[in-house]
Amino acid sequence: MPTVDDILEHIGEFNLFQKQTFFILSLLSVTFTSIYVGIVFLGFTPDHRCLNPGVSELSKRCGWSLEEELNYTVPGLGITGDTFISQCRRFDVDWNQTALSCTDPLANFTSNKSHIPLTTCQYGWVYDTPGSSIVTEFNLVCADAWKLDLFQSIVNVGFFIGSMGIGYIADRFGRKLCLLITIFITAVSGVLMALSPSYTWMLIFRFIQGLVSKSGWLIAYILITEFVGLKYRRTVGICFQMTFTIGLLILAGVAYALPFWRWLQLTVSLPYFCFLLYYWCLPESPRWLISQNKNAKAMKIIKHIARKNQKSLPTSLQSLKPDEEASEKMNPSFLDLVRTPQIRKHTLILMYNWFTSSVLYQGLIMHMGLAGGNIYLDFFYSALVEFPAAFIIIFTIDRIGRRYPWAASNMVAGAACLISAFLPNDLMWLKVTVACLGRMGITMAYEMVCLVNAELYPTFIRNLGVMVCSSMCDIGGIVTPFLVYRLTDIWHELPLVVFDKEKVKRKSFTSKSRNQKLHITKKKGNYSQL
Repeated sequence: MPTVDDILEHIGEFNLFQKQTFFILSLLSVTFTSIYVGIVFLGFTPDHRCLNPGVSELSKRCGWSLEEELNYTVPGLGITGDTFISQCRRFDVDWNQTALSCTDPLANFTSNKSHIPLTTCQYGWVYDTPGSSIVTEFNLVCADAWKLDLFQSIVNVGFFIGSMGIGYIADRFGRKLCLLITIFITAVSGVLMALSPSYTWMLIFRFIQGLVSKSGWLIAYILITEFVGLKYRRTVGICFQMTFTIGLLILAGVAYALPFWRWLQLTVSLPYFCFLLYYWCLPESPRWLISQNKNAKAMKIIKHIARKNQKSLPTSLQSLKPDEEASEKMNPSFLDLVRTPQIRKHTLILMYNWFTSSVLYQGLIMHMGLAGGNIYLDFFYSALVEFPAAFIIIFTIDRIGRRYPWAASNMVAGAACLISAFLPNDLMWLKVTVACLGRMGITMAYEMVCLVNAELYPTFIRNLGVMVCSSMCDIGGIVTPFLVYRLTDIWHELPLVVFDKEKVKRKSFTSKSRNQKLHITKKKGNYSQL
């Protein structure tokens, strides 16, 4: 009996219908970037110092410049490698005294500046930024700096929980229904996050957004790969991930235009309401319908695709029957991911690669946000190197397979992190070049694990397999913020050394999956072609 791939060869493997579907689903991928790495702008930490009551008035009376005001009133300035005192401590003195000198105000308290006691920033902070972020609004600095780590970790906790539940629902009840539900919840929670009156409420809505947003992106990825034919599946999957890179470029521009975090959050959330129009634009996956023994509905959608592509469907291909165990409806379960030795091996390898790729990819982006300089340009330029990574995959993956480019990209990423950590700042051009190579390497690794993950599972557990394996990337995302932000307090380049250990030490035991057909059935306790 004909398979979906056989039929697509006649009605169009990547014609008008598939191109339109790819375009509308890629919009979802573009907007997902703000949720995944938006912390770079939403959680930007500018230079800051303790707010000292009376200092502003004293500065105006004395006619100080900003530099003079800081030198007179902020402790710890000029201490190399230690910003804690200048950012989190203040002189425990009363700056409202009228007798303070304009040339040496601290002389009124003691002859030795180092003997003046220090205290915490009990009156708040002053931030050197024209805009705002969740850090500046909720004072997520000093003793509360860990709350910024939690802000990014909690969305990954949502990713993790959502991957388990929604992956099962999508395989059990269909891609389209699940996609629409995730879009609606993502839109509502994103808007509510922008309106949050407190840090706690913001965290709650951030968690809800995490529960559904990544699952929606992965369902869209699964849908587009199931709509296209075998020859185009690989290229379409990679191009779909490239739209995420386009989202990075757009996010940098939007964040530059809207330096206030609430307006930025609202702007990137509103497009999700437009995606609810997918109800009328997208059909259900015919592959999923066949796996559920709903062949009549699948054939109706196939005929719609043929009409859209202006192709005729031969009579011999207008009937579909379930393969092998036709009479039994296939309901996925978590045990199916480890039921046979081969698929168990695939599952374990993919889970490990998802974890390491996530830690390094998110970690490099967060570390870049702490490097100083123009955060918008740095973010934009670093995103550009992801395009060569995608093109390298497209031109090499079918010529030499998946395994060697996958292993090489991991090795390059790890080695680049280690080299970059020990390059002096005097060789900034070399440091930037090496950092770009690292970003390119981890982008290749990340895109390939997503591509291969969808190829190695049969249809009836494909969505579940991708969701469960990618959940390990969420575990990596949970620990990455604490890893990056806390280690940089010890040594700015220390996270890069840790990233190198995670990547270089791994062995390439990944499986080849070269031009495999998307599997639909299971057979006698084993999986067909697995």
